[in-house]
Amino acid sequence: MGKVLLTGTMRCDADEVDAVLSLMAKHERLSQAESGCLSFELWQDELDPCSFHVNEVFRSERDFEAHQERTHSSDWGRVTRHMPRDFTKSTA
Repeated sequence: MGKVLLTGTMRCDADEVDAVLSLMAKHERLSQAESGCLSFELWQDELDPCSFHVNEVFRSERDFEAHQERTHSSDWGRVTRHMPRDFTKSTA
């Protein structure tokens, strides 16, 4: 099995932007430190402050699933769980 790539956008309401921004750097740092994380980028859209973009690359499906498990139980997961996501997952 090859690398797992995830790209896409997450949206929040205007009154949630500060909460997302307050957790973003920690979420990115923890994700980048995970075993099997080859690349993890998370940024706020310059034109639409309620949109956040992500590009992730993990070495394997197992590494990606471990990332998902960690994320769901984190502060990031708790705060952003309900926010709509338009993500595409693929393998390379």
